[in-house]
Amino acid sequence: MSRLITSFDAENIFTMDNKNQMIEDLFTSFSEIRYAAIYSWQDLFLKARQQSADSSSEESDKYEELLVNPTLLTLAKQRGNIDCGGLRFLMIAYGNFYQLITEVNGGHLSISLDRQSDLTEITERIFEFLELRYPELLQTSLNSILY
Repeated sequence: MSRLITSFDAENIFTMDNKNQMIEDLFTSFSEIRYAAIYSWQDLFLKARQQSADSSSEESDKYEELLVNPTLLTLAKQRGNIDCGGLRFLMIAYGNFYQLITEVNGGHLSISLDRQSDLTEITERIFEFLELRYPELLQTSLNSILY
């Protein structure tokens, strides 16, 4: 039997411990991931695998997750909803790394990838992994979350 997850349930799915475990699972499964962040229900959790000479600062990452990525997602989603069939994700090609950003329940997931990554292949693998291990994360409409 399935039931609708309420906003209270959804907020409780994404505790700090759960966010940490999700990011650790991503690090374990994908060596190409340098950094990941989950911003949901006004709560940010971010973690870097390790600092390197070409890494951005933690303070810079914090403001990217709180200000830049939500704004970019909103703009691209609104455009996508006009006549493009919506928005699956954004990929930003910074000078030192790629940034994969996707909307999640109550916010967004941001993943920094090595420049040597095969973007098509790694993106598909990451989404397959998330859909299998953390399907509740990718549900963006509370009305459609059933379990």
